[in-house]
Amino acid sequence: MSTALSDDDVVLARFGRSARPGDVVLVRWPARPDQLSVKRAVRPEGALWWVEGDNPFGSTDSRTLGPAEVVAVVTRRLWPRPRRL
Repeated sequence: MSTALSDDDVVLARFGRSARPGDVVLVRWPARPDQLSVKRAVRPEGALWWVEGDNPFGSTDSRTLGPAEVVAVVTRRLWPRPRRL
């Protein structure tokens, strides 16, 4: 699978929106509370979510850090090529 986003992309995120499997989401890790990451939601794990990067060989995600808190759902890439995600 090719990645949905690249470094320096500008996105629109909806805070307070419920995540669904397959959504691109902004997450916070309990083990790293100061770090925000953009990942793909896979499945709920209690109050948290199991999330994975689109590039399994170059991504730090739930396989390493465990479930994450979903902060927002990313709905659109605004720049450089605007489109829905």
